[in-house]
Amino acid sequence: MQQLATLSKDVPFKAMILAAGRGERMRPLTDTLPKPLLQAGGKPLIEYHLENLARAGFVEVVINHSHLGQMIEAALGGGERYGVSIRYSHELTALETAGGIAQALPLLRNRPENGSDEQPFLVINADIYCEFDFAKLLPVLRRMQENPDETLAYLVLVDNPAHHVIGDFALDSGSVALTGKDKLTFSGIGIYQSQLFREVVPGAAAKLAPLLYQAIALGKIGGEYYPGLWMDVGTPERLRLLNDRLSNSEVP
Repeated sequence: MQQLATLSKDVPFKAMILAAGRGERMRPLTDTLPKPLLQAGGKPLIEYHLENLARAGFVEVVINHSHLGQMIEAALGGGERYGVSIRYSHELTALETAGGIAQALPLLRNRPENGSDEQPFLVINADIYCEFDFAKLLPVLRRMQENPDETLAYLVLVDNPAHHVIGDFALDSGSVALTGKDKLTFSGIGIYQSQLFREVVPGAAAKLAPLLYQAIALGKIGGEYYPGLWMDVGTPERLRLLNDRLSNSEVP
């Protein structure tokens, strides 16, 4: 517990893992097991995120869940064995990305000793595998905390996978744009200000994309390109590919 306290003082920012999806494309695997607990390389997908967050110094983690969510809580517990502290946000029905984040905002607020309770926070999709070093986002989090009205979100973009060749967004000198000749794919890793979700009714389902489009139009979304290993583990075939890759590598 001393290690947790030390890291927490160094990194006052919180992280959220989005784990409430039903995983329809993963059926029948997800009929009896929530998608974040599906295994690749000998461990559940969500454990890679928890370990990577702990290595980067993020120790306060919020996980939302819905479908078979109690299995996630039973498997991960309070997070002690990963070096983090986990709090859960249960959704009776999945609220989509923005709705899930909006409901979890009370758990993502800052600790009183760190000043204002409004702070940017890191969000990661549970159903991706990525070797991105989350510690590289700490300077971004600090800048966003110091200038909360300047940047509402910061997205990590990756090369377009075969199943999404058109991409999502373009990068223009560190700013995210809707158009550009070399569009990239949103990785599912982003930093957000709580004010981005101000209009989302707590407990209501809401998608993230419309909020991002509005903020992009205002020039208030930054981003960066990550060229390393990233996979959207959205189908049984991609899960098998990732498992084969990790089983034959030195990934911890």
